Amino acid sequence: MAPPILKLDDIFLSFGGAPLLAGASLQIEAGDKICLVGRNGSGKSTLLKIAAGLVEAQSGEVFRHPSSTVRYLEQAPDFAGFNTVQAYAEAGLGPGDDPYRVTYLLSHLGLTGDEDPRMLSGGESRRAALARVMAPEPDILLLDEPTNHLDLPTIEWLEGELQKTRSALVLISHDRRFLEKVSTATVWLDRGTSRRLDRGFAHFEAWRDQVLEAEELEQHKLGKSIEREEHWLRYGVTARRKRNMRRLGELQTMRSNYRGHKGPQGTVQATVSDAQESGKLVIEADKITKSFGERAIVTPFSIRVHRGDCIGLVGPNGAGKTTLLKMLTGQLAPDSGTVKLGTNLEIATLDQKREDLDPEDTLANYLTDGRGENLLVNGEQRHVTGYMKEFLFQPEQARTPIRNLSGGERARLMLARILSRPTNLLILDEPTNDLDIETLDLLQEIVAGFPGTVILVSHDRDFLDRTVTSTIAPAVPDAPDGRWIEYAGGYSDMLVQRKGALEERRKAEKAAEKPKTPEASAPGSSKVKLSFKQKFALENLPKEMAKAEAEIAKREQVMADPNLFTRDPAAFNRLASEMEKLRAGLTKMEEEWLELEMLREELEG
Repeated sequence: MAPPILKLDDIFLSFGGAPLLAGASLQIEAGDKICLVGRNGSGKSTLLKIAAGLVEAQSGEVFRHPSSTVRYLEQAPDFAGFNTVQAYAEAGLGPGDDPYRVTYLLSHLGLTGDEDPRMLSGGESRRAALARVMAPEPDILLLDEPTNHLDLPTIEWLEGELQKTRSALVLISHDRRFLEKVSTATVWLDRGTSRRLDRGFAHFEAWRDQVLEAEELEQHKLGKSIEREEHWLRYGVTARRKRNMRRLGELQTMRSNYRGHKGPQGTVQATVSDAQESGKLVIEADKITKSFGERAIVTPFSIRVHRGDCIGLVGPNGAGKTTLLKMLTGQLAPDSGTVKLGTNLEIATLDQKREDLDPEDTLANYLTDGRGENLLVNGEQRHVTGYMKEFLFQPEQARTPIRNLSGGERARLMLARILSRPTNLLILDEPTNDLDIETLDLLQEIVAGFPGTVILVSHDRDFLDRTVTSTIAPAVPDAPDGRWIEYAGGYSDMLVQRKGALEERRKAEKAAEKPKTPEASAPGSSKVKLSFKQKFALENLPKEMAKAEAEIAKREQVMADPNLFTRDPAAFNRLASEMEKLRAGLTKMEEEWLELEMLREELEG
């Protein structure tokens, strides 16, 4: 077993109250791809910062291999002193690192490098920070919510990059599909301590449930043991006093352990407040359009949304999802076409930017709209602290300013407010951002069982697959041109339908572009044959392809050396670049040879 390149052992950290971390551990070996999971507020980000050396533990052992490099993805990047994104990203490179990696990453992340860091959106800031930490290809890469504010094409590209990276990874993310595809091990942070499963996130939830069931059984056994000991002390035959004192001491220890046991944090318990049923037809959009300048955001698009539908909106950032959503809900007038809203609509909105939150407001005041200590939920008066408990807030947090809450707690607070009010049309714009997996489970159940209508914008593929009845996506995913198509089912269903439509279109195009068989010459004339140039290519391309394959194999053999990157990163990057060009050339030759071979067979009958 290889020695760890980073190890945290028995880490303790407290901010004055109950310990945040009490004996947590994290061990990283070369090649590890670990997902770090746990409830909001369990200390995941803090443990990652301790690993990065940004926070110091109050006690415990921290070991980092002296030669290992570590990069940490910041939640709020500091762009001070940088005039361009390129300069910011290149500042993360080490002495021997290849600057080309920065250009490559920025390009795939949708940035040119010339952007002014002060003018970046939240998503663009996250992309720039990703380029900065990934470019050096460090020994250890610590990523805290890397998919937040990224669109689906970028998330899928990032998955591929992280799957093939040589860096050891520790990931924190709420995106189940992302964790399942990237992780090979799971560390669960729970009640201050950590447990490790040497399998990816796909196996985590079943394992977690087994651990909690075993823990509950042990507590039950301990309770029964205490009952037996108490009975023996009261009614048992008095033996030697020394033995009785020993058993009394053991009983006190058992009682202390039983009382001191801190069970798992509860789950959010909530239902949507009943509202008057809306009309059967909720939204009818007829040939609506929207453009900003010369750019078309929505070309003629029509849809009928009925009561009980759950519509998902997906697409790359900037495609116009929020614009389309605002038009469908009557917040933005279309340039042409009409939108009719149904009757008796009670609309509730969860905004991705959390703009509804005043940082100086308190939790209690926000939930009650400043109307005292009570709020009305499903026609029943509820005290605000009791209602807060259902969303895992403690009574003492009632007077806490919202600015002190984490991102996940803010999302949970907005959810609590939305669900307390009667609604029959839920508008959810990126509702999964910052939510822990357990709260995501609750949100999925609420959306799936909601009797009204839901329209949601999300980049969470798993969430979409579990909830929506149809998906609206750009007709051209890589280069949105304003055309939108509604597909039946969730995100995976949309991909299958889109792939089928693409294959049909390719077949049609191929049939249209198929080289026509040259017309037969006059009777008695010679048969039409391949040109000299085509014959030469057909005979020589296999030799050229074999030569390219040999060159690729030669470089693969050199790059298989596990120490090459550490010893000579410039050589490694040069070989990787050459391999990419050779593979592209090989693909082109194979396609050309196949076309010529098909033409030869056709001419020869």
